[in-house]
Amino acid sequence: MRGLALVGALVAGAAFTGLSAGSAVAAEGGGLSAAQVGATPPVNWEACTADQIRGVPADQVKSYSCARYRVPIDHDNAALGTIDIAMLKRAAKTPGTKVGSLFLNPGGPGGSGFRMPIGATNYFQPQVLDRFDLIGFDPRGVGASNPLKCFTTQEDANDVFAAQIPVPLSRQEISGTLASYRDYGQFCKNNAGALLNHMSTKDVVRDLDKMRAAVGDQKLTFVGFSYGTLIGSTYTGMFPKQSRAIVIDGNVDPALRTSDGVQYDRERARGFEIALDAFLRKCGQVGPKCSFSSGTPRAKFDEIREYLRRQPIKLPDGSTYDINAFTSTVAGVLYSPTSFPPLADDLQALYNVVHPPSAQTQTAQAVELKVLRSGANGRADADPDSPYVGDDSYFAVNCSDKKITIKQEKVPGIAAKWEKESPTFGRYQAFADIAGCPVWPAKKPDVFRGPWRAKTDTPVLVVGNYYDPATQYLFSKRMANQLGNARLLSVDAFGHCILGDSLGVDKVTADYLIDLKVPANGQVFQPNVQPFETA
Repeated sequence: MRGLALVGALVAGAAFTGLSAGSAVAAEGGGLSAAQVGATPPVNWEACTADQIRGVPADQVKSYSCARYRVPIDHDNAALGTIDIAMLKRAAKTPGTKVGSLFLNPGGPGGSGFRMPIGATNYFQPQVLDRFDLIGFDPRGVGASNPLKCFTTQEDANDVFAAQIPVPLSRQEISGTLASYRDYGQFCKNNAGALLNHMSTKDVVRDLDKMRAAVGDQKLTFVGFSYGTLIGSTYTGMFPKQSRAIVIDGNVDPALRTSDGVQYDRERARGFEIALDAFLRKCGQVGPKCSFSSGTPRAKFDEIREYLRRQPIKLPDGSTYDINAFTSTVAGVLYSPTSFPPLADDLQALYNVVHPPSAQTQTAQAVELKVLRSGANGRADADPDSPYVGDDSYFAVNCSDKKITIKQEKVPGIAAKWEKESPTFGRYQAFADIAGCPVWPAKKPDVFRGPWRAKTDTPVLVVGNYYDPATQYLFSKRMANQLGNARLLSVDAFGHCILGDSLGVDKVTADYLIDLKVPANGQVFQPNVQPFETA
């Protein structure tokens, strides 16, 4: 099953009509001569370290190689210096029939894609592994690619992040959260360096195009998930004639995201509400398979949420559970339909504490939260001199790409407005994604804001779930409409992204990647397993 890494399982398609395997590869123009590469230095692949390929069976180690590829901090100003992009390759099993390289991105922004090829046997069918070098990389500022760091010690980071309340309700919580974002911005201004102003998706795409040429591919083959769909669509906008096969799953609305970040995040909150409501309806429909199905799941959920807005729930073991852990964890669980049954168990347990049936008053003393407790842990204390182990690419990318022109003091009013239309996630989304950008210190980042209608030779494959919480289905429809040449695959599914969890989608996607076979318009696919069912 697909986890939060969101790399899909692809099934190989048919051979090129009228061509042998060898001539098909030649027709695709998979490799570049040294003269064609020209000024682009090739990637210098070397053996990976043990840590880089941890978990790889000994008999497969030779299939992997690693590299660091140097790119400019500013593609238009070499004087700012360079950074190195960390890359990992899983070599095609049958190099004689290789189509080319398949670049992968897991989303984020800030997700590390470096190790994505290592789990490829869980995601891809053998034919895809046979015919593509799978290439994972950490985008600039992420993971092992010159991580953008706003802090020098973990203690400073913990102090700042601990003050950021996910669902601030009181005046003190609101003011403290806004102040913590101002502190965050000041730390970034002091410590992040020149890279801070060069973290836009446009910068990432220009890196990607250099890597594409450096591995010897005339055109890019790419699979991107979630935020990775902005990378894919930006690439087709900037380099349409270098785009071979682009698959984007769990799509953003690129035009809205880059023109009105406030409205974009308002609509993201609505997407989480749509997914939550669908989960609660599904729970009621399946009956006893969902332990939260008795009565009216929607009304019961709302009762728990409103109780938590007033006060934490005191559990029988003496611990408490608050609105912040509840909201952030429910949002996370909506990404993964396999977690719906334990979420239902937890919701019923909380409901029994808040509103105990008389017959269950005694048995309610045993409350074990299976998934909702996962978001309730605080940050660990750090010694004063502990080095900062994270990176700050999430805000660095978002606050570069999104056009957010409001002043920070407008956020509380916006949060209150969003909360009325998205009662579970409106306030949460406002403080999570727009409160930091008005005080983010990047100056005039170079951002691609369209046009998005550049025409690629082959349609871009746009994949969207009906009940995707983080990138609602409407975004995938808009993505397909905004691109100059696209084909929308709709999936009657829950969860964030679908590749690997819908055999029908996986088959047509594999045909597309290998043979450039474009699926028919208007298809609606099913997931392998619906929530509360077993395979």
